[in-house]
Amino acid sequence: MRPKRLEQKADKAYENEEFIHSSDARPLRILSEYLYPERQFKDHSINNTIIFFGSARIKSEKEFHHELVLLQDHLERCNEEQKQVVKDKIHTLEQQRELTEYYVEAKDLAKMITEWSLQFPKPKRFVICTGGGPGIMEAGNRGAMEAEGESIGLNISLPFEQMPNPYITPDLNFEFHYFFLRKYWFAFMAKALVIFPGGFGTLDELMEILTLVQTKKINKKMPILIYGEKFWKKVVNFEYLLEMGMISADDLNTITYVNSPKEAFDVLTSALTEHYRL
Repeated sequence: MRPKRLEQKADKAYENEEFIHSSDARPLRILSEYLYPERQFKDHSINNTIIFFGSARIKSEKEFHHELVLLQDHLERCNEEQKQVVKDKIHTLEQQRELTEYYVEAKDLAKMITEWSLQFPKPKRFVICTGGGPGIMEAGNRGAMEAEGESIGLNISLPFEQMPNPYITPDLNFEFHYFFLRKYWFAFMAKALVIFPGGFGTLDELMEILTLVQTKKINKKMPILIYGEKFWKKVVNFEYLLEMGMISADDLNTITYVNSPKEAFDVLTSALTEHYRL
């Protein structure tokens, strides 16, 4: 019996979507999350970044008031059973009112740094790099855009969708599946780090960088600024770690507390100018 003639060619392996998304092709997906950003950064002549970490939950003043009005309206219309839930949400939101200042200050700092950096030829420029989402991340990208500079967003796919903010340079907007590759691209080109108030994710990112610096896996000079001393000294007691011998004085010397865009700008530009002979 003669075999039936096939009507079309088989898909190439890399065009076979079912295969690409299978567990067997995981190494290809991992490699693509390394190679694609690398190509984009080369195309844009980006070698140096300044990382802005901070909470996605910190709102701009406009967003804060919009959400508060919605909750207050909802409180007036809901039944007795729902009222306590809404009141709790309003209380939590009110607690975050003072944090809206950090959104403004992150935006202002990103704008100041970008304007300063634009004086240098492109391979030497320092580009703002964030996690690509809302909150402090949005503020960082927004400040860079207001200064008419590029900025990077390294987003991550999560069960609760975190959409990219609209201020990222389109060609530098990335969506990662693998946390470790996202963290790699945060650390690899970073020449400075600014940590704004945040939660588990921000703490994780801060501790990851501090560990890499402590263990000399990051050998380059990299100022680490902790923005918002009042907030962070309630969250992490680094001095107690030093007192108990869990870290050394040199470890503590890697961080600098700052409390205003001007103070942060002065520390960053001074350190970067010294370390990179600008």
